[in-house]
Amino acid sequence: METKVNVLDKGYVKLETNNVMGDDLSPVNDAKVSFDRESDEFGDKEGRLLDFLGREGHTSPFRHSFLKFEIHAPLMVARQWWKYVIGSDHAEQPLRNQDPHEAWNESSRRYVTESVEFYIVEADEWRSAPENRKQGSGEPLPLEQGEKLTEELIRNYEEGHRRYQEAIEAGVAVEQARLFLPAYGLYVRWRWAGSLQGVCHFLNQRLAGDAQSEIREYAEAVHTLSKQHFPNAIDALVRN
Repeated sequence: METKVNVLDKGYVKLETNNVMGDDLSPVNDAKVSFDRESDEFGDKEGRLLDFLGREGHTSPFRHSFLKFEIHAPLMVARQWWKYVIGSDHAEQPLRNQDPHEAWNESSRRYVTESVEFYIVEADEWRSAPENRKQGSGEPLPLEQGEKLTEELIRNYEEGHRRYQEAIEAGVAVEQARLFLPAYGLYVRWRWAGSLQGVCHFLNQRLAGDAQSEIREYAEAVHTLSKQHFPNAIDALVRN
């Protein structure tokens, strides 16, 4: 069973299989408890029940099952992902202050000076600004222009890293020295745990065609790993 999917140039999503709680039968029986019934194995009838629950928005049975991941991603991806912990409670009450079914713990450069890694956009990966839209991406930029942009990006990373190291060597507190590091391309590592419904809410939005391509690649990895444990439940909730 696959436990880790590499993403982008240095990132990954890793499912902590020892911390997966439940399987396809779990939301079935969590729904059937209303009628004091239970299934011992998953079959066509149970699959139809999951489809019904997902289609009709009866999502509470999906909140009893949990998954936990470790993610290594650029900060620009992490901050988009963070929205699914603070400011959202699944898909039903998006204005609540905190989702009680999700958790997030991130490595902090206030405390550690682990290896500095940056996301390098390859020359053929730069995208143009879209026409008639304020966000998102348009067509790929010409390769020659992309080559220059990648060179400039690497130079910017190297300069920021050099100044970061010099500040530390000069005795500056790590929590301030990190200000020299270019932020949005910096890789960060975190643990994310969520209910099955919370994970599917993330997937529905970040697998969509209008999602930023970098976070969509991470969502595809989460989808691949999660379906190994909840293949029918994921299909019932994720409609993209």
